[in-house]
Amino acid sequence: MFELTTEIFLILIAAGFLAGFVDAIAGGGGLITVPVLMLTGIPPVQALATNKVQGIFGAATAAISYARRGLVDIRKQWRSAVIAGLAGMIGAILVSYLPTDGLRLILPVILIGIALFFALKPGLNDLDRVQRISPALFAATVVPLVGFYDGLLGPGAGSFYMIGFVTLAGYGVLKATAHTKLLNFASNLGGLLAFSVVATPLWTVGLAMGVAQIFGAMLGARLAARIGARLIKPLLVVTSTALALRLIWQMLG
Repeated sequence: MFELTTEIFLILIAAGFLAGFVDAIAGGGGLITVPVLMLTGIPPVQALATNKVQGIFGAATAAISYARRGLVDIRKQWRSAVIAGLAGMIGAILVSYLPTDGLRLILPVILIGIALFFALKPGLNDLDRVQRISPALFAATVVPLVGFYDGLLGPGAGSFYMIGFVTLAGYGVLKATAHTKLLNFASNLGGLLAFSVVATPLWTVGLAMGVAQIFGAMLGARLAARIGARLIKPLLVVTSTALALRLIWQMLG
């Protein structure tokens, strides 16, 4: 049974700040916030819905911070953001109707693969590389697929956007991170709109954590813009591996 004591409130605020910091750099903020929300006694579906509330603040703050530094042009990416938002909404609406057990089984393998890719592939830096598909095709394929997944399950969505931008769009690591945040915000928002109908988010908790997310995201985006791939790559490897291990632990438990 969830009871919002002062101690729990402070723990949730701290989790929101840390998640905002990590998510602005490498994604994976939900790795921190969802377990903390559930450990306080909030039911799983309500915890996921509340996580969407606080998550949009960090993603929006990071997107704005990167845009102000000239790393992403929001005016050129708004169509992709709309697609991601609609896909996230559809995924959240269908969460009760689609079999997700098989996806949960292969997700740790995919995340470990992402971690190995960024840890071992040479030449991954902040320089742009060969573009394998056009921006229009990227928006029509990768964006809705990852956005749908973000609404349906969520863990690792930022990493999936990220690897798409690096491997297919040809972006450098820092530029890919910057572009990921706007799409992450959009699919989170779409998921929240759907979850607010099928679940009951704890708005007070979510908004309070969201404020903490803003400050964490501001700090994370500032450091990422200053240091670039030297900070983003190792943190992405750590968060992807940690998320994979957590999912494996959940399945075994």
